Amino acid sequence: MRPRPPQELADLLRQWSGSANPAVVDIGCGTGLSSTIWPEVTGVEPSAEMRAIAAGRGINVVDGTGEETGLPDGCADIVTVSHALHWFDAARAFPEITRILRPGGVLAAFDFDWPPAVDPEVDAAYREFEAAHTALEAERGLRPTFAPKSEHLRRLRDSGLFQHVNEVCLHMKETGGADRFVDFASSQGGVIALLEEGVSEDALGLTRLREVTARRMTDRSTWWWTCRVRLATR
Repeated sequence: MRPRPPQELADLLRQWSGSANPAVVDIGCGTGLSSTIWPEVTGVEPSAEMRAIAAGRGINVVDGTGEETGLPDGCADIVTVSHALHWFDAARAFPEITRILRPGGVLAAFDFDWPPAVDPEVDAAYREFEAAHTALEAERGLRPTFAPKSEHLRRLRDSGLFQHVNEVCLHMKETGGADRFVDFASSQGGVIALLEEGVSEDALGLTRLREVTARRMTDRSTWWWTCRVRLATR
């Protein structure tokens, strides 16, 4: 499971939007994990299965996408997008987001830098794994097309739809063990596809990652996360 966003994110967005009790829309809310920092929120999610899980968490969730939310004009003080902006068609999604934001409302597109800082040997093993699976995905035509996260700020600025664009990094820590770390790594869509095609864990670098994490991590190793937040004011 991805980490829950830090509560400081909600505090930041209340301050940035100037609203103590904001109307919040979480686009691409998935199972609702990213929505749980808000007492009230409207989630937007295209997957019926994920909508059902989010609804089970008490979240009001509607069927929609970043390009077509189905929500009324100016209904939101804050729009959040967690780990999903790189999938959006910016030419359609950015105008849709500004349509549902009130004047002065804020878009917050955020994700966690991966991997979290745990241990230098673990980090090195993960980088080897990342290089191996990325190369194999490209070689086999499995690499998905999406906008690099490093381009989020530029795309938001270049859209001409926002008055002000900024980036803030929040930091948090949690605990976890080697199994969870490897589960995170192996749950990526491209990695799953490669394993289904018969690529070995050795070739992917997963075997080495398992060995290093088992040796260097305990069941309660501290994970240091960076949450990267792109803020865009309508």
